[in-house]
Order: sequence, then C-alpha cells, then structure tokens
Amino acid sequence: MIATIQYGSRQFKVDFTKPLDISIPIQDGASNVNAWYVGPPKIQPYSDGEFTGAVRNGADVNFNRIACIPHSHGTHTECVGHITETVHSVNTHLRKYFHVAELITVAPEKLGDDFVISAKQLSYALRNKKREAVIIRTLPNTLQKRTQQYSHTNPPYLLEEATQYLAGKGIKHLLIDLPSIDKEQDEGALKAHRAFWGVDDEIRYDATITEFIYVDNKIEDGTYLLDLQVAPIENDASLSRPVLYAPLQ
Repeated sequence: MIATIQYGSRQFKVDFTKPLDISIPIQDGASNVNAWYVGPPKIQPYSDGEFTGAVRNGADVNFNRIACIPHSHGTHTECVGHITETVHSVNTHLRKYFHVAELITVAPEKLGDDFVISAKQLSYALRNKKREAVIIRTLPNTLQKRTQQYSHTNPPYLLEEATQYLAGKGIKHLLIDLPSIDKEQDEGALKAHRAFWGVDDEIRYDATITEFIYVDNKIEDGTYLLDLQVAPIENDASLSRPVLYAPLQ
C-alpha cells in the first residue's frame, strides 16, 4: 500500500507494506532488557490452584498473566506525568500517531566519568531540519542493547542543554535507545526530562519521550514517517511500538 505524505511544502511517498520496527519486545525471564534495579518481567500461565492456563498442562486455552514495568522492561513511551505530582496519562495526551521524524546516529562524548550527548552534537546532526520527532541511535550499536542489564552501569545520557535545544526546535517526540535520557544517579534532578517537557516554564503535555528502542544498523540515517503507537493504558507511560517507513525514491 503506497501513501503520499504532505509535510509543509514537502511531499513524499511511503510503502506501508515495508515497516521498520524499532521496538524491543518484552519476553519472560532474565534475558529481557532491564534497568532500574528490578527483577525481570514475567509472562506465565495464570493459576488459581485448580486451573493453570496452559494448553500443555491440559487447559483449553493459554491464559497468561503479564507482569512488567514499562520504564524497566522494554520500549515504552512516556509523557510529562512521569515526573509530575499529577499523573497525566500518555494514552490521553498522545492523540496523533504519525509524525515526520529524523533518524540520527550519535557517539556520546566523554565528560568526566560519564558519556553524554550535547546540544552541539544534536545541532550538527539536525542542522536546519524541521521535524516533529527525532530518533537517536547511539554508538556503539550492537544487538546487546536488546538484552542489556543496565542497572548500576551509568549509561550515556542527554545533557539538559540538549533537550532544551530539541524543545526549542519544536521537536515533540524524542526516541532513544537508552533506558533514560537522564543520568542513572542524579539525585532526582531529571534535568533533561524537565527541560524537554518544559516543567519549569510552560508544560508541553503533548510531547513524549520513548526509551529502550533499538535501531538496526541496516536502517540508514535520514527522514522517515514514524508511527508511534502505545498500548491503551491510562498511565504516565505505556509499552509502545514505534515503526518507521522510509520515503520511496
């Protein structure tokens, strides 16, 4: 199915039969990606003592209970409710699902004991491009990102100036292949989150952050149509499945 997309004065076509899924699926057990000092997700047959929801155990159907934390266990999309006293729902505030996005690849720079992404790096990659969303693939980019255990590893993060820059450019949706855009241990400052959502100024309720994506190396940097879908759960964050569509030449 070929569709024509109009974005400002630019028009391009995409083929909806060729999706590029950049989500990390949740799976039962310790091989699942993980962060924030919690155990692995569990996908197990429901049991009440007399009934166990598994066909292999004699049940008519498979009937699983899924226990997970979106922020810890897989690709998730969050809204400002993640850091405000009022728990705003991403399912309520994300009402537009297709966005013109720019995929960029960035090598975090050394800053003291950390590796960070700066406004200068983002400005160099995006230049004067105006987009609704930006997708950041960090280097090195290996398959290990799909199963990495991030707790106590001090992963790379974005500086406050970097998300201030993105918000100033009008970027509404930020996607990244890390467990957080902020430093793992920052005493609750959450400077990058606060700057992106404008918490200390004018809150951008319709802006989202998606973490724990994985962008295969075969997907080239450039402009894509992003389909950003979240599970319909009324919570500050929800499991999500961002999908890219490349413009046809």
